[in-house]
Amino acid sequence: MLGASPEWELPIDIVFLIVTAGIAWHGIRYRDAEGRTDFVRLLFGCIAATYFFLVLTKDILGIPLF
Repeated sequence: MLGASPEWELPIDIVFLIVTAGIAWHGIRYRDAEGRTDFVRLLFGCIAATYFFLVLTKDILGIPLF
């Protein structure tokens, strides 16, 4: 992982998960004053959710996806 030492790998992954979960939650749940979704926020929320689940399953849980 980008040359980080092994003892820093888990804390960096945890911080990454927290940040991407926040971005995904905000992007997917966002509604404007009229109750409509914003396509760009929804797109980036879905991208963040994808990276969240990839890091969670591969790095944290150790489940190989492919």
